Amino acid sequence: MHWKALFHTKSIQQINQDVSIHKNRDGELPKVLGVWDLTSLGIAAIIGAGIFSTIGNAAFYGGPAVIFLFVFTGIACGFSALCYAEFASAIPIAGSAYTYAYATFGELLAWIIGWDLLMEYAISNIVVAISWSEYLLNLIARYGITVPRYFAMDFMSAYRGHQQVSGLLEQGQSLSAIATSSGSQSHLVQAYQAWLDAPRLLGLPIICNLPVLGITALITWITYVGIRESKKTSNVLVVLKIAAILMVIFVGAFFINPGNWVPFAPNGFGGVLRGVSSVFFAYIGFDAISTTAEECKNPQKDLPRGMLYSLVICTILYITVALVLTGMVNYQKLAVGDPLAYVFGPEGVNMPFFSGLVAVIGVVTMATVLLVFQIGQPRIWMAMSRDGLLPPIFSAIHPKYKTPWFSTILTGLFVAVPSLFMNLTEVADLTSIGTLFAFAIVCTGVLLLKNGTISNGGANGNGRTKKYKIPHINSKFIFPGIVAAGLAAVYCFNPDAIFNFLAFKDHHQIPMMVFCAEVVLLCYLCFKKNLSLIPVLGLTSCSYLITELGITNWIRFGVWLAIGLVIYFLYGYKHSRLRQALEGSHTS
Repeated sequence: MHWKALFHTKSIQQINQDVSIHKNRDGELPKVLGVWDLTSLGIAAIIGAGIFSTIGNAAFYGGPAVIFLFVFTGIACGFSALCYAEFASAIPIAGSAYTYAYATFGELLAWIIGWDLLMEYAISNIVVAISWSEYLLNLIARYGITVPRYFAMDFMSAYRGHQQVSGLLEQGQSLSAIATSSGSQSHLVQAYQAWLDAPRLLGLPIICNLPVLGITALITWITYVGIRESKKTSNVLVVLKIAAILMVIFVGAFFINPGNWVPFAPNGFGGVLRGVSSVFFAYIGFDAISTTAEECKNPQKDLPRGMLYSLVICTILYITVALVLTGMVNYQKLAVGDPLAYVFGPEGVNMPFFSGLVAVIGVVTMATVLLVFQIGQPRIWMAMSRDGLLPPIFSAIHPKYKTPWFSTILTGLFVAVPSLFMNLTEVADLTSIGTLFAFAIVCTGVLLLKNGTISNGGANGNGRTKKYKIPHINSKFIFPGIVAAGLAAVYCFNPDAIFNFLAFKDHHQIPMMVFCAEVVLLCYLCFKKNLSLIPVLGLTSCSYLITELGITNWIRFGVWLAIGLVIYFLYGYKHSRLRQALEGSHTS
C-alpha cells in the first residue's frame, strides 16, 4: 500500500495538466461568466431563505441586536472569503476547497473536504427546497388555495405524526384537544390526518412533498441545459430579489418606531448567538462561486471580486433589513416563516397588497439559492472524478450542453429522493459545521503557503504568479493582543462564563475546550512564525462558530466523515491517479 499518496500534495502544474487531459477527452466547460455574473450568483445564493424566512427567528431570539450577529458572521465569512479568493486566483479550477486542500494538505484531507462538501451541498439543497416549499404553501394559503397535506410533507413526518397521535388517542385524549394544544402537538394532527387521507398503493400511503419535487426538477433541468441558461435565470431573479428587498427597506423605513428597538439586546449576547446556525447558513453561498472557476472569462481577477462584492452587498442588506423589521414591529412578533411579508400584513402595518407582492417575489427568488447550490455540487464531483477518487462518469461532459450531465442529474436526485422520506431540517446544522470546517481548512491552507504564494508554475503552469494575494499583516503581537482583550471583555461582562468553563460541568463544553486549545496554539505560532493575520482570524472565527453548534453535531459530522473514509479506501485510494503516478515512478 503506497501510503505516501495519502499525504502527497499536487502542484499547480499537476492540477492543470490533469484538467487539460480531462478537457481533451471529455470537452471543455464554456467560459461565459464575468465579474457581475459571479457577483449575481453570490447574491443569489446568500440572499434567500435567510432574509425571507430565518431572519425572523434570529430577530426573535436576539432582538434588534441581531444586527451584530450579521456583522460578526459577515466578518468571519469575509476572512474566509479572502482566503478563498487567494486560492481561486492561484488555482482557477472547479473543485473549491477540495482542490485547494489537494494542493496544500494532500489527497487524504482533500477527500475528507470533498466528502464534507458533498454533505454540505446536499443538505443545503434539501433544506432550501423544503423551506421554499413551506413558503409557497403559506403564500397560496393566503388566497384560499390548499394542497392536500399528503402532498405537502415528507413520508417520515407523516408516519411519526400518525404514531404519536395514535398513542395519545389510546391514552384517552381527543383529536380536537390535541389539535388545539400548544407546542408541536398541534402539527402532529396534520401529519396524522395526512397519513389517514393519503391514497394507497399496495397498502402503503402515497405521501410526498410535491412542491419540492417540482422545484428540484425545474432547477435541475436549468442547470443541466447549460451555464448560460443558469446565468441568465440567476441574473434576472437577483434583480427582482434586490428590488423587493429595497422596497421593503424604503417603504418600511416610514413605519419604524424607535421604541421597538428598546431593549436593544433583550436576551443578551447568548440570545444573539442563538441564531448563529440559521444566519451562517444564509452566508455560505459565496463558497459555491469558486466551483464555477472553469466557466469564468477571467477567473484570477473576477473570482476574488465576485466573492467579496457579493459578501459585502449581502451583509449590508441583511443588517439594514434586520433594523427595519425590528423597528416596524416588536421583535417578539417576528418568529414567523415569512417575516418580510408579515410586517406589512394585518399584524404589522396592514398593507395587504404590498405584503402579498413581497411574498410572491420571495417565493420566486428563493429558488435562486437552490440554483447556485445545484451548480456547485456537480462540479465538485467532477473535480474528484478527474483525480480518480470517483468513477469517470461523474466528470462526463454533455456533448451539446457542455455541463457535467451525470453529476447534475444525480444532484437533483440527491435532493428529490430524501425529501420524499424525511425532513432533514433537524440536521441542517450539519451544513453549517461542514461549511465552517471547509472554511477553516482553506484558511489553514493559506497559512501553509510559503510567503502567501504558490510556486510550481503559477496558476496557469507557465510561470505567472496569481493576480490576487492577501495583504500580509504580521500577527506576532496583534493576535495575542486580540485574544487578551477578548478574555478581559468576557471577565468584565460575564465572569461566570469563565468559572463555569473551568468547572467543566457539561460534556457540551468539549468543543469550547478544543477551541481554547487551538487559540493557545495559534498565539504561540503567531509569535514564533509571524503568521499572516487575516487567515489566522478566519481560522479562529470559523472555529468559534463551530463551538456554537454543539457536540451533537460534532458527533454526527464525525460519523459522516467516517463513512466517507470507508468509501475512499474501498474505491478512491485504489483508483487515485496520484497514487498510480507515484507507484509508476517508484517502479521505474
